[in-house]
Amino acid sequence: MLGANLRKLTERSESISALCREIGINRTQFNRYLAGESFPRPDLLHRICRHFDVDARILLEPLENLSSPAKGPLVHPAVADFLGRSAQPVPEKDFPSGFYRFVRRSFLDSNRFVQGLIYVFRADGLCFLRGFEAREAMRSQGLPTDPATREFRGAVLPQEDGIAALVSRRGATTATFNFLSRVPTFENNYWVGYTSRPLRENVAGRRFERQVYEHLGNKTSKILGAARGAGLVSADSLMPYHRALLEPEKPIT
Repeated sequence: MLGANLRKLTERSESISALCREIGINRTQFNRYLAGESFPRPDLLHRICRHFDVDARILLEPLENLSSPAKGPLVHPAVADFLGRSAQPVPEKDFPSGFYRFVRRSFLDSNRFVQGLIYVFRADGLCFLRGFEAREAMRSQGLPTDPATREFRGAVLPQEDGIAALVSRRGATTATFNFLSRVPTFENNYWVGYTSRPLRENVAGRRFERQVYEHLGNKTSKILGAARGAGLVSADSLMPYHRALLEPEKPIT
């Protein structure tokens, strides 16, 4: 069964030799797995499973039994052709992968601004983002500050004049809608737009805020600098260009 499953998994590989180099496994030994003549050690099995995004059931069950259909409201047949599988991918040139510094006014304190780090990545041809809420912002709301509670993720979709992202913390209990459009600059690495949170009008705090994304790519010094500067800051602490794009004195419409 392992050999049969591996033969299916390797059908799309350009070459077995290149595949073995990526996994970090001996080509001759891998051929023995393909032929069903041998089984991998636990550490090698882990590498194989991690590479193909499967689990150890490939030893015992047919490959088609290991994948379950995607579930969730965005891929349900009722809306899949509008929000799910028919959505076009976001081109790398329109919203590159890598790290971004983001800045926006705090929803709860209009005199302070949130600075943070976002990581944009691709998986299965789709675009996603990941980040963490500022500890101080969570603490001020009486919420836990552990990484699992602070983490948020989002799905990025193309729009006519930019990109949109539906972002939520774990469990989809809180969410924000985000829109960003590219700003013409020398390095072409800025986006400006807004973020909104779904709340009733009489709830304390603001519901819409302008925000800026600065693409840092994989430049270590800039990424570390953005990470060190993450949190709640005053308007005077903002980078001049970030402040100019945010236009904090101008009401958002």
